[in-house]
Amino acid sequence: MRRNLLLGLLVVALLAFSVSTLFAGAQREAAEREIVLTWPSIWVGQDSKADVMEEIVNEFNQQHAGRIRVVVEPQPDYDGYEDTIRTRLAARRPPDIFTFKLSPTTAVYYSGDLLMDFSADLGRDGWGDTFNQGNLNASTMGGATKSLPYEIGFTPIWYNTELFARAGIDRFPQTMDEFWEACEKLKAIGVVPTSQMTGGTNSWTSMLWYTHFLGSYGGPDVWERAWDDRAFEQAAAIIKRLYSDGNTTRDAIGADAGVSSGHYMNERTAMFINGAWFIGRIRDDAPDVYRATELAPAPKAGNYHGHQVGWLHTNLAAAHTDDPARREAVVTFMRHLTSPENAKRVSLAAGSLLAVEFELGPQDQLDPLQAKFIEAGNQAEFLIDHMEASMPVDVVYELGQALGSMVLEDRSPREFVQMLQAAEN
Repeated sequence: MRRNLLLGLLVVALLAFSVSTLFAGAQREAAEREIVLTWPSIWVGQDSKADVMEEIVNEFNQQHAGRIRVVVEPQPDYDGYEDTIRTRLAARRPPDIFTFKLSPTTAVYYSGDLLMDFSADLGRDGWGDTFNQGNLNASTMGGATKSLPYEIGFTPIWYNTELFARAGIDRFPQTMDEFWEACEKLKAIGVVPTSQMTGGTNSWTSMLWYTHFLGSYGGPDVWERAWDDRAFEQAAAIIKRLYSDGNTTRDAIGADAGVSSGHYMNERTAMFINGAWFIGRIRDDAPDVYRATELAPAPKAGNYHGHQVGWLHTNLAAAHTDDPARREAVVTFMRHLTSPENAKRVSLAAGSLLAVEFELGPQDQLDPLQAKFIEAGNQAEFLIDHMEASMPVDVVYELGQALGSMVLEDRSPREFVQMLQAAEN
């Protein structure tokens, strides 16, 4: 009996061990089948798209549980994020999924097999038809679409109508004489006219002011001209004056985007430049300023007026892979993220202008400031790319140094332009 009992216990133990081993093996097999995609993302934290993007990713992970999982790696520092992506691309180790700005510098990554080509996938089931075709064409080079157009950059001048009214200004200035007169009136009531900045990797706000005035002096093809074209120097002269005589804040030299936008949201400055993606932030954090904000083109400085600064701001991309299952997982997520329904959710939540086309239903309500962006775009005489979308990265990096040198060392606008030219060379 003892032998039979021991034998029975041994059999039970062996069965338990076998079941446990099989179960563990099944778990390992299931884990091995799940494809994990990492996504370093700037749309986190205080970004206006953070909440809706988190919802979209969570929904995708629930729908594809056990098969595909997208893991977001938060990157709230914009400059740090761009440096990280640029470094990883240069090292030929791009993340599974990421965003970048398509420019003369980043277009080089289209060569070789660094990035996934979505051309064939866009032709399936009408996926490519959901994008604005002009933006899709701009993202296609040599027949390859190695990034997907997503967010459109459009940056008119924002101005606070209540501060303008208090200063006795009844409309946005149309000429430079009117503009400088308005600046004096604003300073007379204790308001700094404009937000500027030389910090960050691209001197964002001031780069946009400079581009506006370049467009006024040089027209839509100004970026195709040589550095000795007078438009570059003429626009620089205006920027130098904007940094002088109290026309911007004292901390503008070295300030980053948070400082520049913070002054506008706290009504310390009356004029500011940014894109529609900032709507959600200002609506939530500075509702009174949000309601008082109107949009305008820059005053007429040269022969051109009524233009706006607009470009393809954010493209979605993925690392190339020879694994068919992993490739299909990436495409599945990209289709989910860029579906018209999800694009509409992002646009309505954050105010962003997207390259994915969608229809508004009777229950959908455009943000009022977003509607003004669309109207300003429709009324623009022409669009001009900003410097970062038009020039090599070395020129963009040099902009902040050149601005600081022109202001602090009293260098001439011509010397400012020469610094940018030297950076390109």
